[in-house]
Amino acid sequence: MPTRRISTDPGWFGLYALPGFLGSAFIAIGGLGVGWFPLSADILQWKFIDFVQTETIGLALTRSFVVVGAALILQVWLVVGVDALHGKILRLETIYFSLIAWLLPLLVTPPLFSRDVYSYFMQGKMQLAGNNPYESGVSVVPGWFQSGVDPLWGDAPTPYGPVFLLVEKAIAAISQDSSLVASYLFRLTSLAGVVFICLSIPYLAKAHGVNPVSAAWIGVMNPLVLMHFVAGSHNDALMVGLVCIAMVLALRGHFISGVVVATLALGIKPVAIVLLPFLALIAAGSGASWIRRARYGAIAGLIALSTLFITSAIAETGPFGWIGSLSTPGTVKSWLSPTTAIGMLIGGPIRMLGFGNFVDTSVGITRLIGSVILAIVLVLLVVRPAGRSATRGVALSFVALVVLGPVVQPWYLLWSIPLLAVTGLSHKQVRLMVIAIAAFTIHGIANSSATADTFLELSDGIAMVLAGITLGLAMLASTAERSLILGDNTEQDMLPTSAAEIEAARERELA
Repeated sequence: MPTRRISTDPGWFGLYALPGFLGSAFIAIGGLGVGWFPLSADILQWKFIDFVQTETIGLALTRSFVVVGAALILQVWLVVGVDALHGKILRLETIYFSLIAWLLPLLVTPPLFSRDVYSYFMQGKMQLAGNNPYESGVSVVPGWFQSGVDPLWGDAPTPYGPVFLLVEKAIAAISQDSSLVASYLFRLTSLAGVVFICLSIPYLAKAHGVNPVSAAWIGVMNPLVLMHFVAGSHNDALMVGLVCIAMVLALRGHFISGVVVATLALGIKPVAIVLLPFLALIAAGSGASWIRRARYGAIAGLIALSTLFITSAIAETGPFGWIGSLSTPGTVKSWLSPTTAIGMLIGGPIRMLGFGNFVDTSVGITRLIGSVILAIVLVLLVVRPAGRSATRGVALSFVALVVLGPVVQPWYLLWSIPLLAVTGLSHKQVRLMVIAIAAFTIHGIANSSATADTFLELSDGIAMVLAGITLGLAMLASTAERSLILGDNTEQDMLPTSAAEIEAARERELA
């Protein structure tokens, strides 16, 4: 039997793979200076590492490497996008092989853009020592600060589900006392999530009549995936990957296994709970009565509860311990969250005028209003599909969680981007998506100095201003960027070719 030859588009390596590889290599080198090494790591004693971590010149050079590398990746990503949208890239392998080249250098760099990975490690150490991460923070473990944990989270209970607690415990046991080794093992789990997304995109895109090449370009090849799922090693990667796998299983008629996988995603980060009612809608079928939909919803709930109880029993934690710590991320006030930003904009001037410090109160009120609106939106997305597919409903639910939630991190955008990409985007939506990805990429670059405490720390506000300025300049840098961000008379969308095909795609999903 002849073997199938995997082919790619001509010239793909020089046009797409090599520039992105060089950009990631620059970031990986820069990460030696502005990345996070635990204080206990022996590598900090190396002369070169000491130079780039502590000397002003070394910090400036390595941060410049990160800026140049990220800018190069952003540029080549836009070039790939133009070619993908205009039909010049015909094979999905071109996207995926290029993505592999882009992420390879980032596999060896220390944690970048966040040090949450060290909190994961210490939460695993807590469990090995017999402590419950839902009841206390990592500060109960001796040496927690030297392991690289951000002091902000020292006393905070974990907001993660029992499935991820098991992952943390296993990695902590394997890596012994080395938090640096643990960080690379967590990166592998995040990489597994990226692989799950890559495996899911072709099926989900075809089910909606969308070109898988374009969907993969914006859904998994985008710079935020490289920065936060690979370099940052966030557990959101594994959650999103399992969400995508659950959708594929449900659309193929495997309702029970789809719900089990969705619950595993919920057991990593509880926000994945929004997936369950849409899996019930898929199983009930198009045009099903509300009684039938409710029946499948109840079945999904029972399967999810059973899975949670089993994983909690294995993890030796309560199945709902994470509920009490869901507010942990919200202890941080970030300008990236609309509800928090509005509250600070109201309370800040009141304090400046001498009427007292009501910032916390105003933020609490605006967050409460946002939560009420969020609950209404989530319910409406389920009970009034309005012609949307279930996959689109899940994507919009994640969008609502980000926009109306109390806290926003740049990688939260990645909860919805893959699912939005596979369900189709109009001309305007493609532009908005590209602008959002580019802006948050540049925000990450501008704010990367925060990982080097002795060199030019930037607040969220200043970083956002710099990101806006840099983005404005980037829009004029080349034809590719102008066509994607500003639009032109040749711009392409990512929608099915006709209204009939859109309806056919929705019927295929809900059949």
